[in-house]
Amino acid sequence: MQVTETLSEGLKREYKVVLAAEDLATKVDAQLDELRAKAQIKGFRPGKVPVAHLKRLYGRSIMADVMQDAVNEANRKIIEDNDLRLATPPKIELMPTNDAELAQAFEAKTDLAYLVAVEILPKFEISGLENVSIERLVGEIPDADVDNALGRIAEQNRLYTPKEGEDVVATKGDKVTLDFVGKIGDEVFEGGTAEGVDLVLGSGTFIPGFEDQVEGMKLGEQKTISVSFPEDYAAANLAGKPATFDVTLKSSAAPAELAIDDAFAASLGFADLAKMREAVLASLEGEQAAISRRKWKRELLDALDKNFSFELPEALVTREFESIWRDATAERSKEGKSFADEGMDEETERADFKRIAERRVRLGLVLAEIGQKAGVTVAEEELAQALYERARNFPGMERQLVEFYRKNPAHLDEIRAPIFENKVVDHLLSVVTLVDKKVSPTELIEQVKAFESKAESTAAVPGSPEARA
Repeated sequence: MQVTETLSEGLKREYKVVLAAEDLATKVDAQLDELRAKAQIKGFRPGKVPVAHLKRLYGRSIMADVMQDAVNEANRKIIEDNDLRLATPPKIELMPTNDAELAQAFEAKTDLAYLVAVEILPKFEISGLENVSIERLVGEIPDADVDNALGRIAEQNRLYTPKEGEDVVATKGDKVTLDFVGKIGDEVFEGGTAEGVDLVLGSGTFIPGFEDQVEGMKLGEQKTISVSFPEDYAAANLAGKPATFDVTLKSSAAPAELAIDDAFAASLGFADLAKMREAVLASLEGEQAAISRRKWKRELLDALDKNFSFELPEALVTREFESIWRDATAERSKEGKSFADEGMDEETERADFKRIAERRVRLGLVLAEIGQKAGVTVAEEELAQALYERARNFPGMERQLVEFYRKNPAHLDEIRAPIFENKVVDHLLSVVTLVDKKVSPTELIEQVKAFESKAESTAAVPGSPEARA
């Protein structure tokens, strides 16, 4: 085997490999000898099949396997000898210019020559992270917010006492049980019919005006209620339309008094009310931390993007661009929009998406390098948990989905990647300069929304998927 470097330009490398016909023939003959010892072919005794006959039957197939093994070995040697870190798998281009020359190589009558092109990962130093300063908003949860959360939990777990007697009337605050049939004009519409539906009057759960008209109904009474669906109703075929509901009141239950005390906390599995307050506070703080993370993570990634500049593998950028472009054009097609509708032209938008792709690739390489140096890994338990969480989104197909990912490592990497990224980001919090700023929960939400709005308005493409990186 002869290997000659024919190109070394930026991150691109190319090598010419020549596999000697004599070496290929020797390997083919060796495999034919092994096959001869165990081949059972009609008309020949075991071990007595002429090699020439085996070669006619299996020679081409064996040569294909021998060539593939030789190519794999040559590629491995190229990578090891040159200490290459590949960005993408090697690309092979056979050098025989016609079928006749290729046939000669397959018969080991001439050497097999081919070109192998690779693109390598860039080398860069991770430094200066300690000079990166990130502001982290910390929402301080007031006691009133904890009290309100406890009140909501209590309301969700409120007990109701059934009303009995001939004069039972549904009043605001009652939990009623209804049967109803919904109509647009004289036609019953899909999803508008139900039996045994529970509704707390005054909760604002149903269409505006519906609950008000149920109030005052007597037990067993049937009534036709007239309402209009909101203009922004989720079902477009019903939005803004007037409707009627033939309603029957099946039961009505009065709300019991709320008592937020140790007994209430114990009914939900807590030692006492103090422990429940601690749990509620921790939950609220977790929610605030998740909101805050959206802002400081984006600022951290922005800082990394500005602090590192190096040549990017063209193949990785192209692949990322194609993914972004495919998603964006599919979304535009779904909405029935064109470039002109958004005041954009295709050339400008392609350039903008190219920049987004470059940012993602750059950040991916930087985070990978930081994670590798810090020893960040994704445990099998973490990967399995994330996989099962995704599978739960496909009821009835959980087993098939898990098997699919297990058998397709490339797709499994799509689940591993965000876990790894978040772990590296968490690691970076101990490296960069972190400045905590305490704010109220309301201020936290407002500042994060304002930040995200500004980030979106200054992005290459409004509403673009750039926020993912």
